[in-house]
Amino acid sequence: MQILFFVLIKENLAKVKKRIGNSKASLIVVTKNRSLEQIQQVIDLGQKHFAESYVKEALTKINAFREKNLVWHFIGPIQSNKTKQIAQNFSWVHSIDRLKIAKRLNAQRPKNLDKINVLLQINIDNESTKSGVLVDEIDEIIPYFKDFERLVLRGFMCIPNIDNTKQNFQKIAKIIKKYPSFDTLSMGMSQDLELAIKNNATFLRIGRDIFE
Repeated sequence: MQILFFVLIKENLAKVKKRIGNSKASLIVVTKNRSLEQIQQVIDLGQKHFAESYVKEALTKINAFREKNLVWHFIGPIQSNKTKQIAQNFSWVHSIDRLKIAKRLNAQRPKNLDKINVLLQINIDNESTKSGVLVDEIDEIIPYFKDFERLVLRGFMCIPNIDNTKQNFQKIAKIIKKYPSFDTLSMGMSQDLELAIKNNATFLRIGRDIFE
């Protein structure tokens, strides 16, 4: 059975990479709810970048593969009481939605580690039920990051409403052009990665189409 799963993951990963093609977008494999065995199979196929949404689950996996020199991305909602663990264990944080979280990550990043690469999560749909920085707040919040010596603000992340994916990918692709120093746009999942690539995504967060 394990051999069959490995073959499935190998075939699925090859299909995803074919969909990505020669674009500049990089693949992050989302391992939420996936087993250590499944992750090991993807590692064996050469994958280095992985993403998690829940700290407790993530720490089990990060510790299990500590010697593999993987790059871990945090992509889920961030609670204040989890920032220390995130700051100590992740190289990238995609889901900063308020200054309080950025301040805590900056203060809690160990001095012996590289700076954390961070992204602002943008509430591109301007929906009250969604987390993220509103588009109109972007210019207000960005200047504060110059004081965060342990963070490097690299760009934006968004999870658009499925009904407005195309227009919102286009919207955030246009917005990021206003900030020449930004080089990272995290958007696109299994169902819409081609559309994300067309709108200059640099990170694609893919889980389902690799493991199922």
